[in-house]
Amino acid sequence: MLGDSAIVSSFGAESAVLLHLIGNINPAVPVLFLDTGKHFPETLAYRDLLVQRIGLTNLQNIVPDEALLRIKDESGLRWSYDPDGCCDIRKVIPLRSALAHYDAQFSGRKAFQAESRANLPRFEIEEGRLKVNPLIDWTKERIDAYIADHNLPPHPLVADGFPSIGCSPCTHKVAPGEDPRSGRWKGWDKTECGIHTAISSDDDNANDPVF
Repeated sequence: MLGDSAIVSSFGAESAVLLHLIGNINPAVPVLFLDTGKHFPETLAYRDLLVQRIGLTNLQNIVPDEALLRIKDESGLRWSYDPDGCCDIRKVIPLRSALAHYDAQFSGRKAFQAESRANLPRFEIEEGRLKVNPLIDWTKERIDAYIADHNLPPHPLVADGFPSIGCSPCTHKVAPGEDPRSGRWKGWDKTECGIHTAISSDDDNANDPVF
């Protein structure tokens, strides 16, 4: 049914804040999680913990199409030679299908996470759908303070040097002082998985990618 909104969450390092903010208002809000089949076990456990702790009642695990996986990634190793293609199969295509049922989505992206996100607007239009980035101007200090104030559990991998957490084959530890997302797709000319691609309010650039 159109007219509804959903949270798209990776259940990553800072996901608890957006989930808690919106979940406290409406615990039945759909939460879309891209279950790629490549996540750290810690992320899956953290997903279940946050859902229980916050009281979310509408988690939707979005999985890749099995037939497409057999054709495009039978070995499960596409990430090692074509990370863009792997992300497309396991994230972009499944999410596009899932979001077709909604008119708006909430994203947890923040400006401090990477240079590529520094100038993101609070509101975007993506494929005719409103995308809201409510935390875009939150600092790392404000995020940490909110997590502490509300006694939210941290992702267990953060303490091990993972300030940004995606699929396990494409996520590496980050050295102190490095860009928080520098451990993603290390060694590749790639900074985003491809699910964030719209330009917001400029109709002349509506089809150009952000990244």
